[in-house]
Amino acid sequence: MALDGAFLRHIGEELKGPLLGARVDKIHQPNREELVMAFRSREGACKVLFSARANSARVHLTQVALENPKQPPMLCMLLRKKLQGAKVTAIRQPELERLLHFDFDAVNDLGDHVTLTLTMEIMGKYSNIILTDENGKIIDALKRVDAEMSSQRLVLPGLTYRLPPPQDKLCLLTHTAQEAVAAMRALPRDMELSKALLAALQGVSPIVCREVAYQVGRGRELTVMTLTEEQLFRLQFFLQQLKDTITGRAGRPYMAVDPKRKPMDFSFMDIHQYGTAAVIRQGETFSRLLDDFYREKDQLERMRVREQDLLRMLSNHSERLSRKMAAQREELLQCAQRDALRVAGDLISANLYSLPKGVRAADLPDYYQEGQPLVHIKLDPALTPSQNAQKYYKEYRKAKTAEEKLGEQIALAEKELLYLDSVLDALARAETERDLTEIRAELTEQGYLRAQRGKKARKEAPSAPLRFEVADGFTVLVGRNNRQNDQLTMRTANNNDWWFHVKNSPGSHTVLVTEGRAPTQAAMEQAAVLAARHSRARGSSQVPVDYTQVRHVSKPQGARPGMVIYVQYKTLFVDPNGA
Repeated sequence: MALDGAFLRHIGEELKGPLLGARVDKIHQPNREELVMAFRSREGACKVLFSARANSARVHLTQVALENPKQPPMLCMLLRKKLQGAKVTAIRQPELERLLHFDFDAVNDLGDHVTLTLTMEIMGKYSNIILTDENGKIIDALKRVDAEMSSQRLVLPGLTYRLPPPQDKLCLLTHTAQEAVAAMRALPRDMELSKALLAALQGVSPIVCREVAYQVGRGRELTVMTLTEEQLFRLQFFLQQLKDTITGRAGRPYMAVDPKRKPMDFSFMDIHQYGTAAVIRQGETFSRLLDDFYREKDQLERMRVREQDLLRMLSNHSERLSRKMAAQREELLQCAQRDALRVAGDLISANLYSLPKGVRAADLPDYYQEGQPLVHIKLDPALTPSQNAQKYYKEYRKAKTAEEKLGEQIALAEKELLYLDSVLDALARAETERDLTEIRAELTEQGYLRAQRGKKARKEAPSAPLRFEVADGFTVLVGRNNRQNDQLTMRTANNNDWWFHVKNSPGSHTVLVTEGRAPTQAAMEQAAVLAARHSRARGSSQVPVDYTQVRHVSKPQGARPGMVIYVQYKTLFVDPNGA
């Protein structure tokens, strides 16, 4: 899945067409690991994505629209100052190293023309974007590397830029296929052929090495030791073919997709090694292929990064609330012994005449029990018997009041915990940036997040609920979050529509729109499946889903968003993965 040097060579050639001579129009930094630069030329406009993400580092033309932060990061502002309006003069790649140099003709503060270079290094978790001046001095970098992080290669402003340490491998741009075969045969003889190719050749990824080994062995696994003369001839032939593809820039973008249509891998050459386990698609361009390959993956990753602070805040609130409830329940158990305090006060009052002042304890007959057994009661020697009795009565009243208050507080905490669980569930099902924005707005309204000061919040139209067409022409609406659940159930739905919700678990409000018709059994079952699928119980095989008409659903006064009560309901058991 890694973007290798040979694939990057094809990307570089593809970028030269629209970028050479083009000027930088806009620069954005959607997040801490990505840059988007918009270019404009006489032929038109285009955008280039520079990504230094550990598992998806790359650079290519993009058509994906990324949301930009309200306040640009420091590096973004620096690049705008240095490169805004600059013209691209060259795109360079040292041999088959996984990096591209973008040279710009820019104008400095004095009005002089200078050459600045933006380098995209694609090296897994060490990927970086570095800006250098005409003397090769680092101006700044996306990821600064100091002496504590690396002792071999520092990346700090003011230092001279140095290429990453070279690997002891052969580059097919400067070496022949025969030399590559000789270098590979010098490796341990029990090494698999694909791994030997990977160890001997620069700038090729595992999928390319596996493909060459697959073609040489006609699908059989080979080692360096087991290669026959005929297989060595085939190896040299396919390595020469690989060299011609790279040097002649004759490669084409190919992507392997599994039976579930999920992208598996990509390359600059046709892929045969997966057989019937994958479908091979040829892309229009290398950039379009990378856009398609990483679109879903990057969206999920960006979502996960942006939701981390919400997840942390909700988890902290839930844990704190759970600890508080545990302490209150423990205190409530102690309050359950309050009747013993009242009995102690009664027994002391009944024996005032026989209790001298100053004693620390007394064994008094308990006339509440048959046989009047003696009860050991502690006393405060500084108080009179009457005052000791009043002390026990006071502690009894205090425990009784505490029990009532604790019961109320625990009930409120349980409701709040249910609400937080519902927000966590909505967060887990969020699919777009807008979903996260609406969840943030809800938490701000409820006082869990602070509203930003000095900035007037721009009101956006609420998003529409999810819409599904089910059996017999019926429509099902599913809320995306708690505020939308309220809107859907209490305002949008008709009293004769049917309302579904997973039983005793956080989930979306789901409404089967009837439009005056009697719903069919198939439509009801599919609506229940959608309710289960959009709930925390979506991973189970049999999920109970309650359903009733909307007229039987109500919202208690003062209840939090999404919290309702319902009566006259029935329950269906469904499989969330069902049709």
